[in-house]
Amino acid sequence: MAVLEVKVPQLSESVTEATLLQWHKKAGEAVALDENLVDIETDKVVLELPSPGAGVLVSVLKGDGATVVAGEVIATVDTAAVAAAPAAVPVAQQVAVPAEPEKPAVAVQPEPVAPAAASSSVGFDSERDMPDPADYPSGIVMPAAARMLAELGMDEAEVVGTGKDGRVTKQDVERAWAARGAEQAEDEKAAEQAVRRPAPVVQTPYAPSGSTGQQTVYGAANRTENRVPMSRLRARVAERLIQSQQTTASLTTFNEVNMQPVLDLRKKFGEQFEKEHGVRLGLMSFFVKASIAALKRFPVVNASIDGNDIVYHGYYDIGIAISSPRGLVVPIMRDADLMTIAEIEKKINELSIRAREGQLTLEDLTGGTFSISNGGIFGSMLSTPIINPPQSAILGIHATKERPVVENGQIVIRPMNYLALSYDHRLIDGREAVQALRTIKETLEDPARLLLDL
Repeated sequence: MAVLEVKVPQLSESVTEATLLQWHKKAGEAVALDENLVDIETDKVVLELPSPGAGVLVSVLKGDGATVVAGEVIATVDTAAVAAAPAAVPVAQQVAVPAEPEKPAVAVQPEPVAPAAASSSVGFDSERDMPDPADYPSGIVMPAAARMLAELGMDEAEVVGTGKDGRVTKQDVERAWAARGAEQAEDEKAAEQAVRRPAPVVQTPYAPSGSTGQQTVYGAANRTENRVPMSRLRARVAERLIQSQQTTASLTTFNEVNMQPVLDLRKKFGEQFEKEHGVRLGLMSFFVKASIAALKRFPVVNASIDGNDIVYHGYYDIGIAISSPRGLVVPIMRDADLMTIAEIEKKINELSIRAREGQLTLEDLTGGTFSISNGGIFGSMLSTPIINPPQSAILGIHATKERPVVENGQIVIRPMNYLALSYDHRLIDGREAVQALRTIKETLEDPARLLLDL
């Protein structure tokens, strides 16, 4: 018998543990060479672990939710065996894992809706400016589940997907159908009761420490709390935010920018730009270019602290904060100063799609000398972004809104955006921070500076 061990792959230097997210095969099932056996979640990305050979998965040593380390053996594959019936597999070697997920249906993305011409807001368009995974559907309906929905006359909104990345499976539809029947029975029972009963009071007001699941608290029966463990990514984000607050002397400076010149450029050349480059002309590429102009003029804003040393980076790797189904991620655009506006737009679009589909790699999320956070796509008017260590600064951009401003003694309406630059005061003085933000403002208000390198 030729038995191959399935081991946890090497993780990045900063990652010591990982979690087995979901097995796609059960003990006793046939597997193909390089077929994905299990999804492994680290605090940065979700990795796929391929089968080391073709044969039968004879044992699963760690089940869903188990914590593992690099190099640990979690299963074995017999390359000489033939898949047997499930009953023939030793019970001791079986681990309860979900059924193999069905192939996802092709999701059709909705066309973006253009804002009304009479609107007084010029907010960010997630498709045009920075594609955000939150703007896409939260789950994909599997083919078998879609057929059952049609047969039962149910709406997709009634079903909560529990598959990978929120995918709706056949089992999810069955549970929703059973739940609907139970609710209808309860409604009929309640209608028959002529006397209203007082709200029940339970004896246990809070969930026991360390427990998970749904608990009922004092009051009506529908006053429940659902306790779920943090994902590794969410726990890592929390750790990094606390680290930033405790290890940096964070300070934020603000300024406002008139976005009319940039919007005029988009209006004039947007259609031609999209035909030429196959991607829409957004606002984020202008913010990236303007930020790089400021970083070149004030290198300390692009620097970082390493012990008692200041590291001045001779390159410009820009992190773009993206909200994904798994949480906040900041993939890196390396050598962004060497990229054209079209290349920046294509890269942002690519990173956003990969973040939504859980395809970002550890390399995508490692490094970076400066970050940009776009709260404007969610309607944020003003915020103080938190620095992403070991970086020393981060730019926060917000919703562009039409506001009255004074120009040459006259009150006029302009599309204004508030900019926020958070910086580590241990390294960057207020003078450099304020001037860097002013450079970003001046570049955006006169985009010709980007062509003339001014």
